[in-house]
Order: sequence, then structure tokens, then C-alpha cells
Amino acid sequence: MGILVNENTRLLVQGITGREGGFHAMRCREYGTNLVAGVTPGRGGQTFDEDVPVFNTVEEAVDKTQANCALIFVPPPFAADAIAESVAAGIATIACITEGIPVMDTIKIKRFIRNKSVTLIGPNCPGMITPGANVKVGIMPGNIHMPGKIGVLSRSGTLTYEAVGQLTSLGLGQSTCVGIGGDPVNGSSFVDMLMKFNDDPDTEGVVMIGEIGGSREQEAAEYIKSEFKKPMAAFIAGRSAPPGKRMGHAGAVITGRSARAEEKEKALAAAGVAIIPGPGEIGRTFQEVIG
Repeated sequence: MGILVNENTRLLVQGITGREGGFHAMRCREYGTNLVAGVTPGRGGQTFDEDVPVFNTVEEAVDKTQANCALIFVPPPFAADAIAESVAAGIATIACITEGIPVMDTIKIKRFIRNKSVTLIGPNCPGMITPGANVKVGIMPGNIHMPGKIGVLSRSGTLTYEAVGQLTSLGLGQSTCVGIGGDPVNGSSFVDMLMKFNDDPDTEGVVMIGEIGGSREQEAAEYIKSEFKKPMAAFIAGRSAPPGKRMGHAGAVITGRSARAEEKEKALAAAGVAIIPGPGEIGRTFQEVIG
């Protein structure tokens, strides 16, 4: 059911004793996620929410609880090490929420996980949610989601929620929603996630939210043109942004012609993707795509 997280997900939260980590760990648990452990160095032996054990290391947590998914709320200077610790402990799916991680740290992590059987979502992302399995690994509001067959894939957290809200209001439930993050370098690309959605029998179509900066949308367009078999609609944020000015995300800056919204829209349209004209028309446009 869906991609990345499902009823077999056993969640571990790194930084669970911090304010943000603890708050969102509770929200994930309330949604239905099987929260099995927390990790904070020096806090081993404590418990969270009365019965969730806290460990000093991810290795110990995995050994004792068989956790297979990590959600990271660790300050920027230490977040890359937290990701590496989860990878080394055998965690297969990782979502790093932390914003402001130095780009060189993320580059090193990308090299570290290359050729390893691990999926890293983020950093600087909202995480992922599979409504049909009642599993939420991240910071998105669970109440706006409903089970269904539509995948949602986005660089923007806020626009992910907007897309979901519109789809739900039209009765279009979601298989899995994934926010890959808006940093210049992140763990997973649009193509990585589209490949998973393409292979997922529970996903019948995908809404993609891109934004100015980089060429990830053009890379996605090339994959869609040659491989993707399901209906798609896409919205590109930042159409009116001036060149050279960062707009919100670290990666959302126009640095060349290919980074412009119109170039991304042109590439996606050529691949057969329906272009969503404005943020208020995400649900309606996709509804028209699927008839």
C-alpha cells in the first residue's frame, strides 16, 4: 500500500527528547504510526510518552526494537552524523526534517549512502505519509489526508498540504504523499520517487509540485517521457521570482535559463504532464486529467 512507509513501519525518532522531536513524535503516534523507540545521546534508559524507550545510540535502538525507519530532529551541525548513524545501523528509510544543514555535509551524506539500500528523504522536508496504513513519518497535518490512489510528490512542504487539502475536498484520496525537501542537495530526487510510484499498484496518478531553481523538474520530465505510465499534473512555484533572488528554500533561486518556471513547465508539458496554472487549481486540474 503506497510507497516508503506502510503498516510494517517501525519508527525511531532521533532527537525525541527535544521540543520539536517530542511534539512531532506524539503527532505521528496519534496518527497511528508504530513508534517503537527514540534516540538521544545521554538520555538512554528514559521513556517517552510513558512506554517508548529512549536509547543512547541508533544501533542499540535497532537491536532492541527492530526499528526500520528513522525520523530526524537533530540540530543542523549534527544532523549529517545522525543520518550516517541510522544508515550504519541498517535503517532502510530515513526522513530528515532538519533545516539549515551545511551543503557540504549533505554532499558527504549523499556520497556515503551511494550504492546502499537506503532511501533518504530530505533534509529540510516535511517527510511522508501513507493515509491508508495510518502511517505518518514527518510534520504534515494528518487530518487533511484521506486514503486513496493519488500520489503527491513535492519540493515544498506548504504546497504539499495545499495539494492534499484540495484533493481531499474533491474526494481524491492519496496513496502516499512525499515531500523531498527544497535544499540544493537532498537525499532523493523526483525521479527516485516517480520510479517508486510507477511500480506501486496502489498509485493510479501523481500530482507533482516543483519550484524554481536547479533542473530536477527537467530530469523528471525525461523520465516521465520514457518510463512513467500514469496520469500526472504538475505545478511549478516561483513563476514571478526575480533572477538571482532566493525565494524561501535554499534551492529556490533562478541561476540560469533552465531554473526558470517556464522552462520547467515546457519540459513537463512536452512529456505529457498537465500543467497546473495556479496553486488554487491543483485539485481541479488533476480531476480533469483523470476524467
